[in-house]
Amino acid sequence: MVTRFGALSTTDQVLEGVDLSGKRVLVTGVSAGLGVETARALAAHGAWVVGAARDLNKAGRATQVVRDQAKRGGGLELIELDLASLKSVRACADTLNRTGKTFDVVIANAGVMACPFGKTADGFEMQFGTNHLGHFVLVNRIAPLIRDRFVSLASLGHRFSDVDLDDPNFERTPYREFMAYGRSKTANVLFAVAFDGRHMAHGVRATAVHPGGIATELGRHLTPEVIAQIMPPGTSPAEAAKRMSKTIPQGAATSVWSGFVASAGEVGGRYCEDCHVAALQDDPAANAGVRGYAIDPARAQALWAKSEELVGERF
Repeated sequence: MVTRFGALSTTDQVLEGVDLSGKRVLVTGVSAGLGVETARALAAHGAWVVGAARDLNKAGRATQVVRDQAKRGGGLELIELDLASLKSVRACADTLNRTGKTFDVVIANAGVMACPFGKTADGFEMQFGTNHLGHFVLVNRIAPLIRDRFVSLASLGHRFSDVDLDDPNFERTPYREFMAYGRSKTANVLFAVAFDGRHMAHGVRATAVHPGGIATELGRHLTPEVIAQIMPPGTSPAEAAKRMSKTIPQGAATSVWSGFVASAGEVGGRYCEDCHVAALQDDPAANAGVRGYAIDPARAQALWAKSEELVGERF
């Protein structure tokens, strides 16, 4: 597929002329940033969005713009989801399954980045538990409702670290914020690869996307000490912020492009960035592309098995 879109394309540019009337979409993390913009763009083009968030009051305020700009039958409803609690995840999935209403696309947008060491309600390291395991259980539980596509928000951060299947919760490994983030983002890519392989025969594809560097609430834990893990020595928070070069509408563009504009065959089982499928790139100095370990089908299946073991549920 030939595309005219790139790093600076916005959600509205990507969806120009696209009518999403009758489409139903689940977007997680609609209380701020990319989640709100993704929901806004989809509803403005006619989609009905189910927005999931931990804090429904905050999400309600943040998504007023979604309701204001909804057109052609598009709209928004909210559902409670705390990805750091499998009890909440399962309750959310049960509620969605009881309605029996299908989703054309599910966008796993929510996440945390480079937070201090902590554990989820179930005892998992916070970033791996929230970014990966919470979505792993949610998406697998509602898989029968997905008609077309699953979009997993990963990150260039996957290049910081592969998953560690022997020590996923940093019980033996010294904790570093961006190492943990990298593990969780690699897991997001591998989950999409494995999900695609399991569901493509039924016409459902999965893809992982890197939105780009964007200044959102996701970066609230970026202290100078944390920044030093990935930036040149002496980089200040202000200087680091300058590297967050994309606007929020530009950052959300790859999500909507991969979910609604690109062909399923083009993006299925792949990792996308800047509104195109990324090239394999194992050069540690490169700032684009996808590491081979993140799209390795065998590695994806190993993570799937480990994830089932951790959450105590088989899919």
